Amino acid sequence: MQFLPHTKSPSPRTPSESTTPSTISPSQPLAHQVGGHEGVQTTADGSLLIKPTLPLELTFYQSVTAIPALAPLQPWIPQFLGTLRLEGQRTAEGEVVQGVPSGLEEQQDEYSIPCCLVLENLSHPFLRPNILDVKLGTVLYDEDATAEKRARMEITARSTTSHKTGIRLTGFQVYDNTTAKPITTPKSYGKSITPADLPTGIACVFPTAFDGAGTSGLPAHTLSPMLDTLTDAVRAVRDAVASVEIRMVGGSLLVLYEAEWDRAAEGVEWLKAHPGQFAEEEDEDEDEDEEEGEGEGEGEDDEMSKKAGPPFVVKLIDFAHTWLKPGEGPDEGVLKGLDTLIELLDGRREEVRASLQPRSHTA
Repeated sequence: MQFLPHTKSPSPRTPSESTTPSTISPSQPLAHQVGGHEGVQTTADGSLLIKPTLPLELTFYQSVTAIPALAPLQPWIPQFLGTLRLEGQRTAEGEVVQGVPSGLEEQQDEYSIPCCLVLENLSHPFLRPNILDVKLGTVLYDEDATAEKRARMEITARSTTSHKTGIRLTGFQVYDNTTAKPITTPKSYGKSITPADLPTGIACVFPTAFDGAGTSGLPAHTLSPMLDTLTDAVRAVRDAVASVEIRMVGGSLLVLYEAEWDRAAEGVEWLKAHPGQFAEEEDEDEDEDEEEGEGEGEGEDDEMSKKAGPPFVVKLIDFAHTWLKPGEGPDEGVLKGLDTLIELLDGRREEVRASLQPRSHTA
């Protein structure tokens, strides 16, 4: 199998290549989606994600395990389980309609191939996942983009934080401690802020709650060690990206962490018991236990029965415009974005750590 450099033609796939059954349990819309195209589904139990795909993204996932040059990325992308073909739906008249996934009607040409990726659902192990989607890179257009699109995307990059910093906060959700419901910040926020606003944005993603006060966030004594290891994980992602010769347009880094206090504290203890390990190194038995649980509709007792594990996950996602560039080095725009994110996380770590220091009292 060869990873074709930036080809738009579909990659042939024989039945023997499929790693998933021809049918799968009923699906439902992904509840925890803060970025990307609509139309992503999950299985009823919440463990798998079904994502409409383009040929280049499918080729990328097929190639990561086959091409040694891409091996450093493997721990930092979602687990790829195979593909599914869209079967369509039967109308009241009995006619089978080969439809486009809900929410993608306006993008039917782009998603015309009836093929979906089957990936692990990264949010499934979490009881209350706080999620950040960070768009990476300074270039927002493909090599074969038209002059009109290049000009439009350059304006977009320069009018947002992408051009100067290599990142844009695509969207995020943070759970409210009082209602136990997520509060979502949309794409418009990330498009409206300046580089000077990014530290505030990161603080909104990683808020602290002091002595039970505040409507969102973890206690600082839980958030601080979690942020330390999470930042180390992002550094490891940066090292992996620096070692591969690819171009990644429109890709993101997805960060998820546990917002339920007890579970997050258990996760921090897990990190202490597994020093030097990051979220991609979960035990297989632990994954199996988690997949036996219910998805979004589960009760609190069922949720709390989930086995403890790492309190965060960091993964690269969205490879519809990713291709190899042998001999041309890594994607400097993506590296710039990861460096920016690491700097922002380091700043937030210092703020959270400072909040743990005893406050002096003046006479």
